[in-house]
Parts: sequence; C-alpha cells; structure tokens
Amino acid sequence: MAITTSENQLFTEVRVGEMKLIHRVVMPATSRLRAQWPSSVPSELMLEYYTQRASDGGLIIAESSAVSPAGRAYHTGPGLYSESQAAGWHRITDAVHKKGGSVFAQLTHAGRATSSEIIGVQPVSASVDPSFWADKSIVVSGPNGFTLPSTHRSLEVREISEIVDEFRFAAQNAKQAGFDGIEILAGQGHLVEQFLQDRSNKRTDLYGGSIENRERFLIEVLGAVVSVWGAERVGVRISPSSTFSHMGDSNARALFNHLAERLNSFGLAYLHIIEPRISGADTLNDTEPPVATEELGEHFDGPIIAAGGFTAETAERAIRDGLASLIAFGRFFTSNPDLPFRLKNQLPLTPYDRSTFYAFDAKGYTDFPFYDAVSTQAVRDAEALPKEGQLT
Repeated sequence: MAITTSENQLFTEVRVGEMKLIHRVVMPATSRLRAQWPSSVPSELMLEYYTQRASDGGLIIAESSAVSPAGRAYHTGPGLYSESQAAGWHRITDAVHKKGGSVFAQLTHAGRATSSEIIGVQPVSASVDPSFWADKSIVVSGPNGFTLPSTHRSLEVREISEIVDEFRFAAQNAKQAGFDGIEILAGQGHLVEQFLQDRSNKRTDLYGGSIENRERFLIEVLGAVVSVWGAERVGVRISPSSTFSHMGDSNARALFNHLAERLNSFGLAYLHIIEPRISGADTLNDTEPPVATEELGEHFDGPIIAAGGFTAETAERAIRDGLASLIAFGRFFTSNPDLPFRLKNQLPLTPYDRSTFYAFDAKGYTDFPFYDAVSTQAVRDAEALPKEGQLT
C-alpha cells in the first residue's frame, strides 16, 4: 500500500545533535572514486555530484576521507590530511549549504584494506591475518586497476597513538573545510573495525583480548575528534555482524551491544548502523528486517541512522515503529539526485547502475536526470509517437 504524503514520517522534522533537519532521508557515505590522483583532492565532478544531491533541510554524509596518505583505501578516494584537500571539500560544503543542506565528513583509515601501490608503504592492521590476503575475492582499486590487498603488518603501540593524532588533525581540517560535523567509520572492514572484531584483532596488549580493550582504539579516536568538534557534532558508523572484507567476531552481539552502551557516555549526534543484510554494495537478504537497528536501539540512547536495503515503505515503517530516527539510502542516491523529492511525492525511482559505482568519469555519476527532466522527456517521447491514422 502506498504511503500518502500526510502520513509519511520520513518527511517530519528531527533534531540530530545541534542540527534541525526537515526530513529524515540521509545520503550516506558512498565511495565513488572520483577524486584527483595522486593528490586525493576532491574533483570538479565531485562538486557537481554533491551539489546535485543536496536538499533543503537534508543531511549528506560525504564519502570516506582518509586521515593520512597511508590510510587511503582507493587511489581516487579523497582525503582530509592536507590544506588542498580541505580547500577542495570547502567548495563542496559551500554548495551543499547554498541549497539548504547539511553535510558531515566521514573520516577513516583503511588499515589492511588497501595496497602498497596506493599508499607507498606496507598496510597496517590490529594484527597480522594471513587469511585476509589469501582471500582472492577481496580487491581494492589501485592506479593500475583493481588489485589484491598487500600483505599487512601489526601496528606498534606508539603507532596507534600517532593514528589517533591523525584523526584529530583530519577533524580540524574538516572544520576548516566547512563541514557541519564528522562521522567516524568504525565498520566496513576499515582499521577501526579491524580493532573491534576478534577475527582481525589477536593482540595481547591493551588494544586486544577483552571487548573493552578492542574498543579502546575507537574510544581514543572519539576522544580526539570530540575535543575538536564537541560530541553533538560527531557520529559513528558501524556494520555489526557483517563479514564484508573478511571481518567477523566470535560474539558479535555481545561486542556491538556493549559498544552501543559505551558510546552513550559521549552524547554523540547519532549512531549509524549498516544492517547485516548488506555486504558492501550487495544485498544478501532483502526480506530480513532491520535486526541490528532494532537490537542496538535498546542499548544506544541517541538518534539512530539505519542503512541497508530500505525501500520507501520499510523506511517509513522503521521510523513509525521507533526503530530509527533517520534512514540512509546509498545505492538509490547514486541514480536519483533528487531522491528526497521522489520519495516524498511517490515518484518512480531510476534504477542504479552497479557497473559505474567504482569508476572514474561522469558516466553513471553526474548524468542521472532529475525527475522533471525524466517527465519532460516522457512527454516528448509520447508526442513523437504516431497519432491514430498517421502513416509510419
């Protein structure tokens, strides 16, 4: 049954930290690999892409920005560790603000999920896991095409504190770049999650073993960035129970329930949860309900952004049932620059083009039409059809 505009809770106001949003449709961080190489400065294409997708009173979480050259996951992914990168992002945040939107930066360090071809040094992780680079299904985008990750090494304790400082510095750059806040990527197989889950963390020091120890790196990162932004401008993204990028934990429910409760002490803007029915850009089970959001909502006190395989109807239901405060739509934002407008007015969605998700030009990136253009073309096509009695 279709949802009428008057009933649709997706289009009601909500407070997230210090922000007041007039709708609950979020564009989440979605890596599209269009930054400049080797500078990792946001490109003209990225400026156009984000400008197209900004909406009045809506929230965009920009794609992952590396906190250091060694933290890059992709050769054409952006960064926030240099003045030129911050200046490139500033053009984008200005454009989003001019359209009445808000935009957060997502900060990350890829850890082992990269290649020495991209970062110029050996990748690092919480621990050495030979089974990770032996998994031939895991690939990263390098300057010479998609390639297997390089062998990684375990971080020394002193290096961990250095990476925490890199997050702090990148958070300062994000403020200079005009963002409204930041999100820490603690999922999707990147370094923070490599510390969290015991499949990738076999350490025996203060950063390994117990759940509290494995959470320590994230807690230190949050302490660093909150000192820059204040907790009400900081969010965290997690992917509980996901096995994407060879992740896993012997007791994922205990880990993530404990983490959700521990995050309450910060008073964060939100917790962003990727449902385990999604793995990377793939849907594993589109009939599974938002189980992670429902369970973690019992432990986390603040706003929750739910992501992963939502439709207009299931998103509305999740808001109405109180499971989430906002819903993120990743894949459909790639092909519908005016997605909030379409959802609000129950208009058809343009299918996304998976083959162009991780590409390097405008095709499948900035060439998707707004609905007005679609409807105008439909009228033109109809007018071009032969009329009754007309010769063909």
